[in-house]
Amino acid sequence: MARIRTPFGLATALLSVAGFTALLAARPVASDRLPRDNLLLYRGDDGNAKPVTTVAEWAKRRAEIVRGAEAVMGKLPGPEKRCPLDPKTEEEVDCGKYVRRLITYASEPGSRVPAYLLIPKDVLAGGKKAPAILCLHGTDNVVGHGNVVGLGNKTNRQYASELADRGYVAFAPNYPLLAKYQPDLKKLGWESGTLKAVWDNMRGLDLLESLPYVDASKGFATIGHSLGGHNSVYTALFDDRLKVVVSSCGLDSFLDYYKGDEKNWQPERGWVQHRYMMKLADYKGRLVDIPFDFHELIGALAPRDVFIVAPKGDGNFRFDSVDRIVAAARPVFQLYGHPERLRVEHPDCGHDFPPDMREAAYKLFDTVIAGKPGR
Repeated sequence: MARIRTPFGLATALLSVAGFTALLAARPVASDRLPRDNLLLYRGDDGNAKPVTTVAEWAKRRAEIVRGAEAVMGKLPGPEKRCPLDPKTEEEVDCGKYVRRLITYASEPGSRVPAYLLIPKDVLAGGKKAPAILCLHGTDNVVGHGNVVGLGNKTNRQYASELADRGYVAFAPNYPLLAKYQPDLKKLGWESGTLKAVWDNMRGLDLLESLPYVDASKGFATIGHSLGGHNSVYTALFDDRLKVVVSSCGLDSFLDYYKGDEKNWQPERGWVQHRYMMKLADYKGRLVDIPFDFHELIGALAPRDVFIVAPKGDGNFRFDSVDRIVAAARPVFQLYGHPERLRVEHPDCGHDFPPDMREAAYKLFDTVIAGKPGR
């Protein structure tokens, strides 16, 4: 029998050995996750942490990061979710230099995704191809993906329209469970809205690859603000066709999110919503144990180009937390010999995507996927 002193001092309680064992098993166990702020460690065959000295060793750490993300989001599907894309045009609007098509496509059996496809007219005329960019919108429950094509009443969000004006094919799918796009995640078998969005985006890239006027020879880029900012990072984690990732006001560490206030880790608050990851509620009070964080996600994007816009006055995501994330991820880019491909800027504004930051993103696209001089 085991004697355990109660909180009341002299009183004692007798527990059976089985009961005592059950009590211990119910206590939270410290996570054995590798440190989020030291990415140059990987788990060896013996289970112990070892220093990363080569890209091959880093690949083992990266695989663990992906497994950690999938433990919360759900596992990325395979061929069983693939089906003919069957794109259909619902509406076409002449926008001067380009046409804007509202389309739907089948990302999986039983689910059609609404998206805007913006195509420069000189590309449609034939004989010319243009690179394409995945344009992911922020939280908007009225027009959804419309806010990146100039619809709605939000300023500094029209990056899809601006990119089409510059000669890019711009593709803007709607995020699940916002505005008119309301897929039944449970019926479709998804554990999170986050992974459903990733899958929809990946199938959108499949669609772009199938279009005769899209030049995919240098890969694709993705750009997003707020919700679109982390949606871009999550998608690029799983799809290396994305060669440039631009995230505006889209992230900070889970540990720093609204200063770690526990009320934001309850169901339907903050990250713990059906359109995000409900499993994160399990980590309330022990955020340090979440098996992935943005330090690791950003590191996992190396050696691709990553541009993070983190305004000093952002009330959603802390810019100093972003600096810690970048400091943790940069050694991975250095391991590949490209530390310059990870860039962060802190404009003096609130939760916004100002014109000079968008212009910097566009110039990066020009250099990397359009092949124009500049780097």
